[in-house]
Amino acid sequence: MKKKPKIIAVVGPTASGKSALAEALALRLDGEIVSCDSMQIYRDMDIGTAKPTVADRARVPYHLLDVAEPEADFSAVDYQVAAETAVQEILARGRLPIFCGGTGLYLDAFLRGMPESPGGDAALRERLAAEAEAYGAQHLHDRLAAVDSDAAAAIPAGNLRRVIRALEMYELTGVTKTEWDRRSREQPMRYDATVIYLTYTDRELLYRRIEERVDAMLAEGLLAETEMLAARGVFQISHTAAAAIGYKELLPYLAGDCTLSEATESLKQATRRYAKRQITWFSAKAYVTPLVMDRDGKLRNFEEIVNNALEIISNPR
Repeated sequence: MKKKPKIIAVVGPTASGKSALAEALALRLDGEIVSCDSMQIYRDMDIGTAKPTVADRARVPYHLLDVAEPEADFSAVDYQVAAETAVQEILARGRLPIFCGGTGLYLDAFLRGMPESPGGDAALRERLAAEAEAYGAQHLHDRLAAVDSDAAAAIPAGNLRRVIRALEMYELTGVTKTEWDRRSREQPMRYDATVIYLTYTDRELLYRRIEERVDAMLAEGLLAETEMLAARGVFQISHTAAAAIGYKELLPYLAGDCTLSEATESLKQATRRYAKRQITWFSAKAYVTPLVMDRDGKLRNFEEIVNNALEIISNPR
């Protein structure tokens, strides 16, 4: 049997330290980093997505950054195709692909590949969108709940694009999105992947890191970046960009509907909630190996963390 190519992935919640560890591993292991972040693929969305800086990219090669305009939608299938191309190019150079990011759906799409699933039907999508316009997004979400309660529980009513896609899949095939997802999980792993999951025993330490990151982003110009994207009409055109944490929480301030302090607190709260969802996602994955980042309420010594990661890579489960 042909040996599966080796890859590494560093995953975990936002602000957990993924980028620093991935870069250290890339420098030690002659690797190149493949971003696994659903927002870093967009151009001009830099500060709000904590995108690697120009200096970061000078130290280590990065892939799948700035590959789409923010007005465009970019799916897990799109990601899987783009990541496959990047990984094959990295392997051809004799180097190690190191995935880094917190979008678990994208990593799953790459590791297992996407199972055969229904294509789209533009006319059906337009009809569903018109129905939502006429009767409200909740009406469409209720329709989804009637045929696929698990998908409805996982998709907020306000995420109209995903609600429409789930209904589209069911109406085209008679098979629910939940069932398509189950089939995806049964796909065999296509790579020899060591997935290192960064975890915290002290959740409050992670939350403090999140709040510090939000403050740093605002100091770096997040408000101006949000204003620029809003002026371009990005948030009206792209459902994906409109749902991006880091921007949508600042829009009420730009509209004069709240104070900057209130918008900042809303952003911090939304980011903490997102981190909880990421923790839930990765904790449930059998293919991850946890790496504890803290001890006694403080971040562990970074060199110690890197050495632990190298041990996991050398002795995978």
